Amino acid sequence: MCAEKHDHKPNLVLSVLQNKCPRCRRGKLYAESNPYRLGSFMKMNEYCPVCGQATEPETGFYFGTGYVSYALAVALSVSTFVAWWVLAGFSLYDNSLIWWLGLNSVVLVVMQPLLMRLSRSIWLAFFVYYDSDWRTPRPAKA
Repeated sequence: MCAEKHDHKPNLVLSVLQNKCPRCRRGKLYAESNPYRLGSFMKMNEYCPVCGQATEPETGFYFGTGYVSYALAVALSVSTFVAWWVLAGFSLYDNSLIWWLGLNSVVLVVMQPLLMRLSRSIWLAFFVYYDSDWRTPRPAKA
């Protein structure tokens, strides 16, 4: 008995977190898989290698990712604040707030390449939707 290939719809959240194309949710958005290779970590494929979706639908498309990146950085800072509060606590009589600020700064700098990539994936997923019929080519626009 042969194993059948099941065509299922990949999860949106997982495809965004893995930087996959929002149209087919299978192709990689970035040419370089390592986000910490700083010379080329933001180099995107021009088109999805699986379905052919353009990764930059129009000039200046990614200007709005600053808002998404800002929201992600705030969420990360709030989570480190809560974690520090639960694990170490804050006091007016020691430098725990200064230590948290230092730790939070280091975490934000280390996570910045990941946040930038994730913000682009989220932004693209806002505007390009999953197409269950992505295997059939789109008709040429007149």
